[in-house]
Amino acid sequence: MLYDEDEKEENNERWLLTYSDLITLLMIFFVIMYSMSNVDAEKYKQLSQSLNSAFGGSSGVIEGGNSKIEPVVEPGSNDLDSLQNAKFKKVGEEIQKYLNENGMANSVSLRVQDRGLVISLKDTILFDTGKAVVKDNSRDKIIQIGKMLNEMNSYMRVEGHTDNMSIKNSEFKSNWDLSVMRATNVVQLLIDNAGIAPDKLSAVGYGEFRPIAENSSEEGRSKNRRVDIVLVDSKYDNVENVSKDK
Repeated sequence: MLYDEDEKEENNERWLLTYSDLITLLMIFFVIMYSMSNVDAEKYKQLSQSLNSAFGGSSGVIEGGNSKIEPVVEPGSNDLDSLQNAKFKKVGEEIQKYLNENGMANSVSLRVQDRGLVISLKDTILFDTGKAVVKDNSRDKIIQIGKMLNEMNSYMRVEGHTDNMSIKNSEFKSNWDLSVMRATNVVQLLIDNAGIAPDKLSAVGYGEFRPIAENSSEEGRSKNRRVDIVLVDSKYDNVENVSKDK
């Protein structure tokens, strides 16, 4: 059977119509997907900065693909007057007065950072060496501080820190384990005895990786062995309250 040459050529090119329709549909699909997922760069930058400050980092937020790791946490200011939040200033002054009256000023210090008010407790006031159970003679004092903080109804982060001396015993395999368990036990103490709502608290352990002093001397290492209770500034509530988006 013979076919007209023009008809054969026409039939051979029909697939181009289907192909062009498919390409057009794909292009429309990707344009729609892009428009739905278009990211506001300024909002993304603000969120990155909020997350960085709330979790105790430095200014090394990823920008332009370049990241910077700061090994030493910025100590912050000891001046309570620098607090923008009047309520934070008031509770800070109350805690400082309590520390002075109870001989704790050398073991507990207050620092003002962008993320809020940091109550830093040396490990020796809370724990025996290499242990994570809060000492009996310190429990009441920590509970009292917790009750003062609870009046703020703010989010709190309890952060465990160690020095760079390795630990490995029957209880803890690493400084990570020790720092996490210390933070967790302080959180449990505050929940059970200071009346702080569990959804207002979080516990995190940083091991030796967030020092505030050099680890080359015993004095520096003693400063790094600490538990920080962070009264989080309300501007970071959206970072702490992740459940609200569920």
